[in-house]
Amino acid sequence: MLGSLVDSLLTRFSKLHLKRQDGDVLPTFQVNTPVGPIRAYDSGTTKPCIVFVPDGPNVIEHYAVLIGLLAQRFRVVCFDMPGFGFSFPQPTYTHSLVQGAKAVLGVLDALGIKTAALAFSCANGFYALQTARMAPERITHLVLSQTPSLPAMHAWAHRNVPRPLHIPVIGQVAAWLFRQKAAHRWYSRALPRTTDAQPFQQTAHHALSAGGCFCLAGVVQGLMRENAAAQQAVKTPCTIIWGTQDHSHRGTDPDSLRECIPHAEMLRFEDCGHFPDIERPERYATILMERIASNGAM
Repeated sequence: MLGSLVDSLLTRFSKLHLKRQDGDVLPTFQVNTPVGPIRAYDSGTTKPCIVFVPDGPNVIEHYAVLIGLLAQRFRVVCFDMPGFGFSFPQPTYTHSLVQGAKAVLGVLDALGIKTAALAFSCANGFYALQTARMAPERITHLVLSQTPSLPAMHAWAHRNVPRPLHIPVIGQVAAWLFRQKAAHRWYSRALPRTTDAQPFQQTAHHALSAGGCFCLAGVVQGLMRENAAAQQAVKTPCTIIWGTQDHSHRGTDPDSLRECIPHAEMLRFEDCGHFPDIERPERYATILMERIASNGAM
């Protein structure tokens, strides 16, 4: 589609100005997948595997603390989805659920990972569900943060995403031009009023200034084309974690996903906003260890 072509061109323009990141940067590398090259981190080892993908404008570096907590007991993989961070989207990448699942399975294949738990959040949770639907034998557990039903996410997008970003081409150009400002404002809205947004903002600003991408319009347009049928028939054990202080989701029913996945467990983090995994990494890591152990993966 034309919008995805524009996203690809704009992000590649940013890539021309890509600067070396200084400071504490996790060692990452590029893996080739059916939907294009993806930037990833892999702690290695043959231990049970947990896979994370940052919820943009978060990037892999936002997960450094959580990775450190889990790496002693798990093989931890974290990668930027196409169109976010330093995974630059191909002209044909439209952020469809099938393409997102192919990105996940492509990373698992490239790294030789037979089975894994997926710990995804917000819109990325739909890609995790599609992956479990397409390859149920490879996904041992789903841990989904701030992921409602797809109709509820559509309503969320109408409430929270400016109308121009819903329009192909116009949305891509606007999202690219205002990516720094949008990222900065998003943390102020997504985090509790009592949480200092600056550390989150600084990490995102550093990535965007170094040439990273934040294709918000692309993912919004892609998910708006999908329907709730994609969430049906998922039998994988699932835990939903919901940060109740997320002001952007004030009008969202946290239990809406359980209408499609009735076996899912719901846990609420009453002191968290949109990012329970990196706002309270110690508590989140404990829950992951307990749920994965209960599946016999440890």
